[in-house]
Amino acid sequence: MIHPIYRVQGFQITAPYTLRVQFDDGTEQTINFEPVLAGQLFGPLRDLSLFNRVQLDLEVHALVWPNGADFDPATLHDWPDNVHELTERARQWELTPA
Repeated sequence: MIHPIYRVQGFQITAPYTLRVQFDDGTEQTINFEPVLAGQLFGPLRDLSLFNRVQLDLEVHALVWPNGADFDPATLHDWPDNVHELTERARQWELTPA
């Protein structure tokens, strides 16, 4: 199976925990990340000041945060297909002791 490769071209913060993300194929997604911000890597992003420090890594064309968190551009591109699974995974992370 061949998986398309997408690159993030830009983004805007549109609301708390919400980004509008533009891709190299001309599409965009508006994503509310709040439901998936759990666990050791993504949980710290619940601090809105940290979340808002998101940047576009121009080498890999992905969104990255100072704590090392990132999301695969393909996951972001196909967010509506992935959000349920990611939300369920985040719930499990919250139930797992650190």
